[in-house]
Amino acid sequence: MSTHTTLMSPRTGKAPERTRTSLVASNAADRLVAIARRGPREVYADLGTTAHGLRIDQVNRLREEHGPNRVRRNGPAAALVRLLRTFTNPFVLILVFLCAVMFVTDVWRADPRSGPSYDGVATVGVMVVVSVVLRFWQEHRSVRAVAALDGMVTVTATATRKVDDSVVTAALPVEDLLPGDVVSLAVGDTVPADVRLVRARDFQVNQAVLTGESAPVEKTSDPVGDADAGRIPETANLAFMGTSVVAGSATAVVVNTGRHTHFGAMTAQLGDARSESDFDAGVRKVSHLLIRFMLVMVPAVFVVSGLTNDWSQALLFGVAAAVGLTPEMLPLIVTASLAKGALRMSRRKVIVKRLSVIQDLGALDVLCTDKTGTLTEGRITLAGHVDPTGRRSGTTLRLAAVNAYFQADPHNPIDRAVMVAAGTPLTEWIERNGSFVDEIPFDFRRRRVSVVVEDGDGVLVVTKGAVEEVLAVCDSVLLEGRVRDLDSAARSRVDGLVTRFGSEGKQVVAVARGRRRVTGGGRPKYSTSDESGLTLVGFLTFLDPPKRCAASAIAALRDRGTEVKVITGDSDVVTETVCREAGIDVGTVVGGARVEQASDDELDALVRDTAVFVKIDPMQKARIVQSLGRIGCAVGFVGDGVNDVPALHAADVGISVAGAVDVARDSADVVLLEKDLGVLDHGVLEGRRTFANMVKYVKMTAGSNFGNVFSLLVASAMLPFLPMLPLMLLVQNLVYDLSMLALPWDRVDREFVATPRKWDTRGLARYIVSFGPISSIFDIATFALMWFVFSANTPEQSALFQSGWFVQSILAQSLIVHVARTRRIPFVRSRASFPVLVTTVVACGFGLILPFTGFGQGLGLTPLPWSVLPWLVGITVAYCTVAQLVKMWFIRRGWM
Repeated sequence: MSTHTTLMSPRTGKAPERTRTSLVASNAADRLVAIARRGPREVYADLGTTAHGLRIDQVNRLREEHGPNRVRRNGPAAALVRLLRTFTNPFVLILVFLCAVMFVTDVWRADPRSGPSYDGVATVGVMVVVSVVLRFWQEHRSVRAVAALDGMVTVTATATRKVDDSVVTAALPVEDLLPGDVVSLAVGDTVPADVRLVRARDFQVNQAVLTGESAPVEKTSDPVGDADAGRIPETANLAFMGTSVVAGSATAVVVNTGRHTHFGAMTAQLGDARSESDFDAGVRKVSHLLIRFMLVMVPAVFVVSGLTNDWSQALLFGVAAAVGLTPEMLPLIVTASLAKGALRMSRRKVIVKRLSVIQDLGALDVLCTDKTGTLTEGRITLAGHVDPTGRRSGTTLRLAAVNAYFQADPHNPIDRAVMVAAGTPLTEWIERNGSFVDEIPFDFRRRRVSVVVEDGDGVLVVTKGAVEEVLAVCDSVLLEGRVRDLDSAARSRVDGLVTRFGSEGKQVVAVARGRRRVTGGGRPKYSTSDESGLTLVGFLTFLDPPKRCAASAIAALRDRGTEVKVITGDSDVVTETVCREAGIDVGTVVGGARVEQASDDELDALVRDTAVFVKIDPMQKARIVQSLGRIGCAVGFVGDGVNDVPALHAADVGISVAGAVDVARDSADVVLLEKDLGVLDHGVLEGRRTFANMVKYVKMTAGSNFGNVFSLLVASAMLPFLPMLPLMLLVQNLVYDLSMLALPWDRVDREFVATPRKWDTRGLARYIVSFGPISSIFDIATFALMWFVFSANTPEQSALFQSGWFVQSILAQSLIVHVARTRRIPFVRSRASFPVLVTTVVACGFGLILPFTGFGQGLGLTPLPWSVLPWLVGITVAYCTVAQLVKMWFIRRGWM
């Protein structure tokens, strides 16, 4: 039996006395250990592949065996599981409990003389079914919508396969990778599977997602004879799914995919749970607030009703009151609002990776962003190549082209601009006269990259990078063909030249060279220690023009209460110039050195008033974002590079773009299909609209229901009969809730979206205890009308009394929606959307007609005299008028 067969997990059969998850994890770890101990040739043989990758006939077989390279992390559960989860909502559980109570009182323990009654159980059961089915269906649609949106952002890996007799290297969707695939990895890539490195050049990986350690780990391609399954992440020649490349380049062979990866095993043990977001916490707090109101009001209604009426009727009445206080459509309204918001945002080129982030996006009051691509066009062109005196220099361009041509990472926009400027003749000259020896890759600490080449005169180190970092390793300067000391006078002239270019909005890159002598018989390995004693050759200047729309987008965000802060690794002069053109009040610019030295308390004080941070490294970006969070800001961060990943994780909302490096896109909560702050402004606006319509339902339902239950408490203490039968209360509540399903499609006033919004349970409680009693005042006016004017003051006339209040309650609840949904004057200065208007008319019409129908009379209602209707309409209009006046008073007090 071949080694390959021995290492592979069996395709069939079950392991005795072990769980499937632990078996998969164990087999995968053993497989990685065995592969890590072998040399590259043995690795290819073990995995049944070659240096040119898998053959097409192997691909089809392996796909059937291993399936897609996918880890089900925070993915949607099965439909049946989602359906069962809908019953776990506290409001649905309350309804189920109440249904059980009504079954006991109305059916099981019913009076033998009247027999069992299924009306109450059926009505509450319908409410449960409607709430659960509608919520499940909406969540199902939301899951499909998010999956479709997520499909718009495809993650790929550079893979090599053998097609017929040709070797093809191309971008392949990560899900299509299979064991045995050969992949290329470069800075910014997310490792797409568990892989064995077969070639590595200064290759460093961030394994924080696995180990929690933020420091990069260096990897090699050498066999590891002492590889241990208990310390898999420490294995030097293995890289793991989900980790990110921060330096160097490598070629690797895929060993394990999907749930067989080390990350997949961790995910299986942790489950799909994720930390609670600000949005989820807000919904939870609101739900608990409403439940606390219920725990106080319902027992009071039960006790008062029992003291004045029959205790069994009082129990049913208390049950109905509990249903009346239960906003059972809250989960459905929330889900529908979020799903609609996600789809609208996708049309604006904003893709959300989870629905709850929509509210978080609308709550942002600080947006941190890089300069390149957001404030600027992101189309870098070479503006000039000069010597240290500022004169045009062909030598500077030639050496810059050598550096760019021999780099392992071809995706750098600066290098692309250099090669375009170099043109075909210079490129061909480099091919003829240069021979690659080694590369000292770029990293974010050194901020420079060097290549080592043989050019006929020996070994030449060519370095290119940030001006300060290149000057730090130079001790001489090339002036008019002669090498001279880089003394203080020369440095002063260089600083003046760089400052001048920066004031023109140009990015400046320094180019230096140094000769090295080859010693020994073999080819030596070069390192950062060889970046010393270099000669400054000149500078490259690049233009990345400011976006025309940047200033208007920043102004729009500022008008909405979202402050834009720029955090960049670029120099201060260039950044200041671009920021001023974009309309940012620069003020005092803070550099990375000051951020590094500041304590957390000092940084908290610093970030509050600073708009521009320059020369910032990746961990400093994360510190700034965390500091903003500590001082109470809701922070969004826009980033597209591997250096932005720590800040993306630290932000309340991580925002990336479709063209970002894989690891940045994977870390983000929101992906922009176009890197434009104007696009993001639309996303912020949509997030606030979505949140507004959710808050409307909570406020209107909680305030109205609290008022009704308070009225029930007063009436129960004063009347010799129940003010409304339990079934009437249930039907009334169901009609109102169904009419609220149109709220996700309602219009939102401009004033509401003008500032960031968050859940405010204290303000909601104030609203409930203020507006609830107002509705009770007019309920009591209805009681007086029916008792004194229409003589519905005996148990025999109770049906007339109950019918009058039933109609008035539905009219009041339906129309008060239009008062509470806006800060303006309803119908005059703010009109609801057409769906909301239609549901209002339907609900009012249903309430007016129901007492005249057989179904209504079966509930205990009776036809009302036509003379009572004008009175009920007048009371409703008076209620809406008073509510509008109180609302205006609330607004003046700053409570709304």
